[in-house]
Amino acid sequence: MNLKEKLISLLLVLIAFGALIFWTGYVYISFTDPVADFGGSYKEGMVGQPLYVNPLLSQTSEADAGLTQIIYNGLLKYDKNGNITNDLASNYEISEDRKEYIFYLKEGIKWHDGHELLADDIVFTINILQDAAYKSPIRQNWQGVKIEQIDSHSIKFILENPYFGFLENLTVGILPKHIWENIAPEKFSLAEYNLNPIGSGPYRFSDYQKDSGGNILSYNLVSFPEYFEGPAYISKVFFNFYLDEASLLNAYKKKEINGISSISPAEVKDISLIKSTNVHEFNMPRYFAVFFNQSKSVSLANDEVRQALDFATDRNEIIEKVLFTKANILYSPFLPQMQESQGEGIEYHTFDLEKGNKILSDSGWEIKDDGIREKDGNKLEFNLFTTDWPELSQTAQILADQWRKIGVKVNVQILTISDLQQNYVRPREYDALLFGQATSFDPDIYSFWHSSKKSDPGLNLSKFDNEQADKILGEIREEFDRNKRIEKYREFNKILLAEVPAVFLYSRNYLYPIGNQVKGVDIENISSSQYRFSNINKWYVKTKRIFKNNGNK
Repeated sequence: MNLKEKLISLLLVLIAFGALIFWTGYVYISFTDPVADFGGSYKEGMVGQPLYVNPLLSQTSEADAGLTQIIYNGLLKYDKNGNITNDLASNYEISEDRKEYIFYLKEGIKWHDGHELLADDIVFTINILQDAAYKSPIRQNWQGVKIEQIDSHSIKFILENPYFGFLENLTVGILPKHIWENIAPEKFSLAEYNLNPIGSGPYRFSDYQKDSGGNILSYNLVSFPEYFEGPAYISKVFFNFYLDEASLLNAYKKKEINGISSISPAEVKDISLIKSTNVHEFNMPRYFAVFFNQSKSVSLANDEVRQALDFATDRNEIIEKVLFTKANILYSPFLPQMQESQGEGIEYHTFDLEKGNKILSDSGWEIKDDGIREKDGNKLEFNLFTTDWPELSQTAQILADQWRKIGVKVNVQILTISDLQQNYVRPREYDALLFGQATSFDPDIYSFWHSSKKSDPGLNLSKFDNEQADKILGEIREEFDRNKRIEKYREFNKILLAEVPAVFLYSRNYLYPIGNQVKGVDIENISSSQYRFSNINKWYVKTKRIFKNNGNK
């Protein structure tokens, strides 16, 4: 062959070879599916600092709670829909009178140091949780509960009174007895294992880095190969810590991290402009409200004032201007999923400025030259306290402007969360408080509204005291029939509507941005922020291809 023929032949061979590669690849892609594979890493940013990576102490810090969720296990856990399911427990039995619970542990569960997790670890954890000397924030959830060990893999809980929400308490992480049993109560919060934990979860502690000032910059975990559900797909998980949300967002934009623990609705548009980002939205049972302290304010002690404020509240304006529609309107402490059933037969105080003004005028509150109402020499004025969190400080100012339209003067007081908690919330030194409360998808609201919880450490922020409401709340705790609980919630809801101890505003979704290289974040409902990690062992960044199963054997 001459040179021209050789070149043509070579070109034909190359075309044939290319076609072979193309069709081989096409057939391979057509007949295979990508599936999760092991390897890779994930790095998340958080605002704050870890201090107590300990399931008995972690409740007051989102950083601590998130890390604890990954490192420890409870007898039970929440699934992706927010439902209770087995974790360390293989199964459990409940007595007919609902006072005794027997739990059976899965076999062969290992702690991260290789020891076996047994029933005495469960008994040990609950016993120290109940001991006031250890100062656990969740100790009050365990009053009136006894625990007995039956054998190495089973335990029994005995309740003084039936309680429909008891199973949720059993999601608390379990501590290893052999690590903690020789640590005295006064050293419990100071122990090195609070930052160097030994758990049983899908990831184990590796190390952390500090700056010259002792601040933790990063906290590193690695997959635990002997995890009882099988090793997690992602090999390493890192957490970086920042002083504020601005620094956190900047780190994400610079690709220093793959995910952000949470962002405010105001940041969603900006973060969504980054094409490699998925902003996951989870339903979370948390509501925001203005709680009225009638014992501190003469004006707010008047029923007609609180009712008028409720009618004068334009919740839509708050949701559009502050939350950018990433929230749901609330008129009660029941979340959107429950509000319809709880509100059956109830006429909520929807926005009606004219009605708000009429209520006050009919009750003798006269508008003076400065536009503020007075009655019997008392000016219609009060202080509204909230935190310097932008979402709440902006909401407080909008409320002040709205309520001014019915002749009410509101002095907005913006404080740091620590100042607010320590000096105002705990001693109940506020006229009105704009704050949030976390409940659950099947809520027990006893702690938030029963009169016995009016003082710290109780959570009754309105100091609400109603004998009939107390009776209903007590009955709800012992009612296991959900439909009957709904009926009682409705009765309680009617009392709240008549008394107006608070103006309920909204609940909003938990917004969780993650780089789209992370797959498997298959979650819909989380009862609190740390449960975004409820299926982290199933997340993956690496894939492999396997041949499709077409149904043929």
